[in-house]
Amino acid sequence: MDGQMMDFPLTLAHLLRRSETLFGTGEIVTRLPDKSIHRTTYGETMRRARQLAVALQQLGLEPGERVATLCWNHHQHHEAYLGIPCGGFVLHTLNLRLHPNDLAYIADHAGDRVVIVDRSLVPLLEQFRAQTRIEHVFVVEDGYEELLASASPDDWCDPQVQETAAAAMCYTSGTTGRPKGVVYSHRSTVLHTLGVAANNPLGIGIGVNDAILPVVPMFHANAWGYPYVATMTGSKLVYPGPHLDPESLLELMNDERVAWAAGVPTIWMGILQLLDANPGRWDLSAMRAMLVGGSAVPRAMIAAFKRRHGLDIVQGWGMTETSPVASTASLPHDLADVDEETRFDIESWAGMPLPFVEIRIRVGDEEVPWDGDSMGELEVRGPWVASGYYETPEQVDRWTEDGWFRTGDIASIHPRGYIQIKDRSKDVIKSGGEWISSVELENAIMAHPAVAEAAVIAIPDERWAERPLAAVVLKAGASANADELRDFLAPSFAKFWLPDRFEFVAEIPKTSVGKFRKTALREQFAEEHAATS
Repeated sequence: MDGQMMDFPLTLAHLLRRSETLFGTGEIVTRLPDKSIHRTTYGETMRRARQLAVALQQLGLEPGERVATLCWNHHQHHEAYLGIPCGGFVLHTLNLRLHPNDLAYIADHAGDRVVIVDRSLVPLLEQFRAQTRIEHVFVVEDGYEELLASASPDDWCDPQVQETAAAAMCYTSGTTGRPKGVVYSHRSTVLHTLGVAANNPLGIGIGVNDAILPVVPMFHANAWGYPYVATMTGSKLVYPGPHLDPESLLELMNDERVAWAAGVPTIWMGILQLLDANPGRWDLSAMRAMLVGGSAVPRAMIAAFKRRHGLDIVQGWGMTETSPVASTASLPHDLADVDEETRFDIESWAGMPLPFVEIRIRVGDEEVPWDGDSMGELEVRGPWVASGYYETPEQVDRWTEDGWFRTGDIASIHPRGYIQIKDRSKDVIKSGGEWISSVELENAIMAHPAVAEAAVIAIPDERWAERPLAAVVLKAGASANADELRDFLAPSFAKFWLPDRFEFVAEIPKTSVGKFRKTALREQFAEEHAATS
């Protein structure tokens, strides 16, 4: 029909051209392995991204072939984020925290032919490369520069890839079975970028005058999309390199006037402890909010940052399969003036879905009402939600017949549309036929002043089938016993929710992306249970 809009392709080539043209002098800052600071610009970074695109084409790769990265967060990795897909290839970020056997499976399953790797991670690559189809290895501090020098950025021309073509892929962490590949198209990545930027939780907007610090690794679901958001908006990017300790991160926030920082809760727990121990040492007045996801954010941590340091935490929810951000804990106008306690309650939930993401919860084939109490499995759909796994047809049961993705999260939805994650379906505790949320218990236990971390798991019980056990890490110099913690919980929960056992441990095992590894805890305490039964 005449008079309709242009058929304009939504590809990452537009973000490359936009940042180079409009934000060429914008800064990208990286802390190098020796802790020195490297500074470059979007103009230079996008020029090098075009060089990378041309150089990969000259290697003889076919369009759509996978190019892997095995890197920390730094400016060269940012070049790869744009250069690889804008050359017509697929960016495949390898999770450097996985076991070499898992990396071998992932790289082989994806069909990686090229890998860009940090020098410090070459020994890791050598442990699994022989089990893959990798032909070309470019070390960031060495052969990578030679690769770029072999090509001219002026030879890059937008390959006119289809917006539905693959731009990137990530693999799930494989907590149940083999890791599974999720492919992100150019279109889904651009729309996800727009969705994350548009749904700014504080209503201020991420803009050209802001500095963004992605602490979340670039190998973890594309760093939640923030490298692309910054590229689109021209925001200053601050990359921490391999230095993710609280002091190094606080120095960057102070020195680079960071406005937004994104990472998993365990990162911010360490930062909170260091801020509490050193009040006034760092100037964080530029900080607008810390964007936290990957696992449930303890309400006590949200309250502590706000009350003791005037800092806002914004919780987000998502999965590898949702690109990953699907919701953020924003407060709409009619809730903006609620009292502090109510605000902390809302901010501890997973938030409202981003534009174009639709949600529902079901038990079996029945949809559950949005009443804030009824629980069921959360299902989602939208333009950046996966419709299947890469070459893994046996996983079709993760999608409903009408096309919704089954997240595996047990949730309730508030009448205003807020998602409250109660548990993972594999972690929820069913005691005497009643559900107990391990997440709610963990958040409550971590509100105790003596507790640093807590993870709650189900242990077998002859009478009730399952009962909750809490593994607790105490803060340095603090003390508490099981009776004290049980009494602390009692006013907030039904009696049958209270853990039968509290186990005090030195640390809680974590996955490669910083989540509590409850499988390890279940194995440990199930063995103890069997031994004493």
